Amino acid sequence: MRFIDEHKDHRVGAGGLRWGVESICAVLSEHGTSIAPSTYYDAARRAPSKRALRDADLRADIVRVHQANYGVYGPRKVWLQLNREGIPVARCTVERLMNDLALAGARRGKRFITTVADPAAARPADLVGRHFAPTAPNRLWVADYTYVSTWSGMVYVAFVIDAYARRILGWRASTSMRTALVLDAIEQAIWTRAREGISELAGLVHHNDAGSQYTSIAFTERLAAAGIDPSVGTVGDAYDNGLAETVIGLFKTELIRRRGPWRTVEQVEAATMNYVDWFNHHRLFETNGDIPPIELESAYYRQHPDLAEAG
Repeated sequence: MRFIDEHKDHRVGAGGLRWGVESICAVLSEHGTSIAPSTYYDAARRAPSKRALRDADLRADIVRVHQANYGVYGPRKVWLQLNREGIPVARCTVERLMNDLALAGARRGKRFITTVADPAAARPADLVGRHFAPTAPNRLWVADYTYVSTWSGMVYVAFVIDAYARRILGWRASTSMRTALVLDAIEQAIWTRAREGISELAGLVHHNDAGSQYTSIAFTERLAAAGIDPSVGTVGDAYDNGLAETVIGLFKTELIRRRGPWRTVEQVEAATMNYVDWFNHHRLFETNGDIPPIELESAYYRQHPDLAEAG
């Protein structure tokens, strides 16, 4: 049916002759696929089945969900989001229809090391030991930065993430990777929590790699002023700061590589702002029980109202 629909009335040759249903059926029969014109016409007149009508509606919803989430969701996350929206559908159905629509999720690329350590700087101990699963928000923040190539030069983007729900609390984009870049990101993270009524950060661990920006005097003094304990992993070891590497990898895969080429730092900054909002409020994380970071934090404070009030 689909083959005939796609090729009937198709003009061929210099004279612009058209293929008819009968001639297409004849050629198909000659090549071992026997189909009578009457069979085609009967099928064409037949009303669409319930499955076909359902598939048509689901295709529209699948395309909408896929586009609304940066085009990075594979079948599993599209299936989860549809069910979150009250659209019951089987995962295998989503897989079948996404295959028909040629839609796929994003795939992670290679990691590039940006850490440049200062051998003369004092380095705090590693207080995390690759354990990135705190039992509450504001127990562990992880930080790192990456780069984005633009037409006007290199742009560096720094992030601060609360490890409990993978929520991005602070970020900053700059054409320089000096200490001010990571200072601005931690300032935004502290401001974000203060806006939510959480100003007491004693006992919080801030973990990063051994980059010179993070071991600078200005940065360590800012952590101390906020009552935050510094923690540093080893140089060039992605596992020692694995959670931050994961979030930055998602940022590069889901936004930077898919939406380029990038022209200016302002363009990267605006796109990152929108991405962070989506990431925190809408992106589904399997490690969060397939809910977004903000929802997991909210669920925690509903279960521990005394902590929310204390904050």
